[in-house]
This record gives sequence, C-alpha cells and structure tokens, in this order.
Amino acid sequence: MSESYLNVQAVARNTESAAADGDCCVEYHPLIPFLPENAKVLFLGSFPPQRKKWCCDFYYPNFINDHWRIEGQVFYGDKEYFVEKDRRCFRLDAIIEHCKGRGIAFYDTATVVRRLKGNASDKFLEVVEATDIRNLIKPLEGLRAVITTGEKATETICGYYGIDAIPKVNGACMLDGNVELYRLPSSSRAYPLAFEKKVDAYRAMFDKYGV
Repeated sequence: MSESYLNVQAVARNTESAAADGDCCVEYHPLIPFLPENAKVLFLGSFPPQRKKWCCDFYYPNFINDHWRIEGQVFYGDKEYFVEKDRRCFRLDAIIEHCKGRGIAFYDTATVVRRLKGNASDKFLEVVEATDIRNLIKPLEGLRAVITTGEKATETICGYYGIDAIPKVNGACMLDGNVELYRLPSSSRAYPLAFEKKVDAYRAMFDKYGV
C-alpha cells in the first residue's frame, strides 16, 4: 500500500468551497510537501491540476504530463519505468522509493490559489497565498537547488526572494546561502521542445547537483 501524501483537511475544504462558490472558488493545496531528509533538489511547481486530471495522489499526477517519463528515461533508460500501462497511471510506490533514494523533493510555490478559468493553466491561476519557501527548505540541510519548470513558479519564487533577473530556461541564480534556483523546460507536452531534448536538460541538472 502506498503512503498517502494527500492533505486531507485541504481536500475537504476544497470540496466545500467548490460546492459553495463554483469554478472560481479558493482552492487549498491538496498535497502535503514531500521532503526527504536527504533532499538535494526540490521541485517547486505552481499548483497541482484539478483533481479530475489526476491518475495518482502525488506530484505531477496528470498521466499526459511527461515528468515521470523524463525521470524514468534519465535514471533507468526507460521512459515507461514509472508507467503502469494497463491502468493508465504511474507506479506511485516506485516513484516514492526512487525519490527518497535519490533525494528529490516536491512541493509548489502557492498554497492557496483561485482558478480564474476553471482549468490548470498557469496563465489563469491567481496566487492567493504563496508558499513560505524559506521555512519550507529550512530542515533540508543538504539541499543544493530549488527547481522550477514553468514561468509562473519561477516568477513567484523570484518575487518571494526579491530577484529582479528571472533565470532563463536551463539557467540558474543564487537564492539563500548555497542554494540555487534552477529553471528547466516544462514537462508538459504543450511546451514546444522534443522529449529527448527535455531528457538532456533534466539529466544535466541532476548531474550538476549530484542526484
């Protein structure tokens, strides 16, 4: 049985809010942070997609998002390594074991949002409450980098830290202490870059930080 990373209280509040307010309701983060003690890198996205698009109760849960295919290709030479084809879902137990072993952490840059168009697009995502990133990463003594894969998340982090020059894709800048902010291409299939090029970019990042 897989560990659960659902934020049960937030899920309940989201259900109540949707029933009361419709598509533009305030939405609370439905997952708890995944923060292995040995974390070297922390992926911070913007916010999870709507629950109806999930195939597993974890980060990057949309089956047509290629994040877990990219990691499968990078670390195991098999883009289907984390894919359970018969059920059209990801192998959550394998993902958690992999991330704990490698020191890969996950959360998002917003804890409360409002979907202005009732979809998963960052363009129509209003950040109501941003994540307190300094407190989030404080226990992660071996953390070397915060990783973003989208413009919204990158802008939110830069605003939090007061950084004016937003890193370009495959670029980095310093945050606190020895922790860098590193920006990758999005794993969404809507991002116009070949899968193999995304794999190369992610591999270079993981190699850089010794993951």
